[in-house]
Amino acid sequence: MSPLAFAATLAALLISPGPTNTLLALGGAAHGLWRSSGLTIAAVTAYLLVVTPLALFGGNYLQDHALLAGAVKVVAASWVIYLAVRLWQTPPTTGPDRTVTPARIFITTLLNPKGLIIGLAILPATGSLAALLPWLAGLAGIIVVASLLWIAAGATLGRLTESGLPQPLRRGAAGYLGIVALGLVASAL
Repeated sequence: MSPLAFAATLAALLISPGPTNTLLALGGAAHGLWRSSGLTIAAVTAYLLVVTPLALFGGNYLQDHALLAGAVKVVAASWVIYLAVRLWQTPPTTGPDRTVTPARIFITTLLNPKGLIIGLAILPATGSLAALLPWLAGLAGIIVVASLLWIAAGATLGRLTESGLPQPLRRGAAGYLGIVALGLVASAL
């Protein structure tokens, strides 16, 4: 894959809605762009921890161990369901919102199915970390840009509502996460 096709494919995937992006937008709505921009570090770190070993070793291993691949999807779905329930139950607040933390972004991103797609299908199977590094650097840059776009969208929405994310929107995000979790469970079965 050419570097341009690689970047375009990654951008399309990473900008699309998902569990990590939903939390990034909620963080932006609750705390604004600048205070939430540090969440990108958690997203980049988690994605790199997932995709690097997958790109180097994972493809053949997961193909040979389908039960393990299914178990990873079920664990990811469980975490997304937990996040959806927390979002649904958390009332709007005028004080600090603790729903979105770097740790939650990190865990959500570790379990995000996009990591599997990137590590197994988009990154080149170079067999060498040195050869993979330029691709990982490009990935990290695209993750930062996509994350900041979601945070900025959430921050804009938060400014428009003046009191953080209203309960109907939080519940809408929770419902979306529930649908993602159901999709993960269905693909695991």
